[in-house]
Amino acid sequence: MPREVLPGTLDLMVLKTLDTLGPTHGYGIAQRLIQISDGILDLNQGSLYPALLRMEQRGWISSDYGISENNRKARYYALTADGRKRLKTEIEQWKGMVQIMTRLIEA
Repeated sequence: MPREVLPGTLDLMVLKTLDTLGPTHGYGIAQRLIQISDGILDLNQGSLYPALLRMEQRGWISSDYGISENNRKARYYALTADGRKRLKTEIEQWKGMVQIMTRLIEA
């Protein structure tokens, strides 16, 4: 059963994907997230592209046009130095939340 992206987690997922794969177009990011989740994650394209724009405006990612595997013009996104810092912050925050939720569930 498909699951929606939890609020507040999309930035972390995108930043980590770019950290792992390097420069990637939006469709490639979406495919990677679906692949990693074994098809369980329901990634709404209407959420991904506004998030990419927002992260670019914040300086966490940059973009440039290139040619995709299908020989089409595509916008490729890459992690910036500020994006790497933000990724570390996002990971720390997520790990903290996991600890809290684990304590709550196991209590």
